[in-house]
Amino acid sequence: MNAVLPTYKFSRTTLRAIVGVMFFMTGLCFASWASRIATIQQTLKLSDAALGGVLFSLPVGLICSLPFSGWIITRIGSRNLLIASLTIYCITLSVLGLCTNTIQLICCLLLFGFASNAVNISVNTQAVAAEEMYGRPILASFHGLWSLAGFTGAAIGTFMIGRGIVPLHHFVMIMLVVLLTIVATSRFLKFDKPASAGPAFVMPDKSLIKLGLIAFCSMICEGAMFDWSVIYFKKVVLAPQEIMGLGYTAFMFTMATGRFVADSFSHRFGLKRTLQLSGMLTATGLAIAVIFPHIYTALGGFLLVGFGVSSVVPLVYSAAGKSKTMSPGVAIAAVSTIAFMGFLVGPPVIGFIAGAFSLRASFTLIALMGVCVTAFSTKAKI
Repeated sequence: MNAVLPTYKFSRTTLRAIVGVMFFMTGLCFASWASRIATIQQTLKLSDAALGGVLFSLPVGLICSLPFSGWIITRIGSRNLLIASLTIYCITLSVLGLCTNTIQLICCLLLFGFASNAVNISVNTQAVAAEEMYGRPILASFHGLWSLAGFTGAAIGTFMIGRGIVPLHHFVMIMLVVLLTIVATSRFLKFDKPASAGPAFVMPDKSLIKLGLIAFCSMICEGAMFDWSVIYFKKVVLAPQEIMGLGYTAFMFTMATGRFVADSFSHRFGLKRTLQLSGMLTATGLAIAVIFPHIYTALGGFLLVGFGVSSVVPLVYSAAGKSKTMSPGVAIAAVSTIAFMGFLVGPPVIGFIAGAFSLRASFTLIALMGVCVTAFSTKAKI
């Protein structure tokens, strides 16, 4: 029998605020790294091809972390895992600024990706606990804070670049902010350490596999927009250089906005309808960008895609966290394993199809993934 866990002694508002802060810190770490990739590429004199190979280390580290995170969270709980992994995450960020050659950078990115996924699973498990206290969907708003942190991190990175501040000093500043935040807020996280650990691996049931497939299809779309939206505007839309990033910015803006409204929408209309609509918006937006590859139409299409993908992953995590066959942390880890495969394999597949046919053909395939989100959501019992 499991011992009774300590009752959470703070208010649900406190837990929600602290978990939100943790999401923000996580997003700030990632965005800080992303904002200085070009600087590090120039410092290490990496070609585009070499940089692409180096950056592949991050998702490899993330995938390697998936089985470990599902196992360790049953041993130490999401609170302790979040504290440990976020600490490692921000320290690794600062070490990235110390890299002087490609091998060092690859090793650091493997650890950065590994810690990133451990943070992702543990912070989402804490978010599910907060959602249970509220009795209504709130998880998507946490992911909105992650997106907001992305904008903040990008703005700080732009400022640092403009001032000529090297990545090491930039990353150390962010590390100190995150470490101080952990020290100040970690005692407010919910203690959820199990008294008796379950098995290291449990095969997910059909309901979790279906949730994973929904997230898998959406993550293919999301990964494509992260990696290929600027290139699409450059090579297909033929946008002037000064506005090539406009489509990506539009996508990020509506993705962040959609996450702040997804909770209330799904609470009113239900999880199934929200996911169905998300898939339709994604497919429609990409179809518009493919059929009418002009600046304003493609921009409008990318805005729709941002709204479409915004709610899928947080709502799927929320549903997984309510699994009756697994603990929340293990269930989220199982769904993440399936979902992040889409994020990993999507961009290279798009590149292969673009090379064999065209980039518009690749984006047509991505539009079909949006249709699949709607189809799988219709069949799933959610």
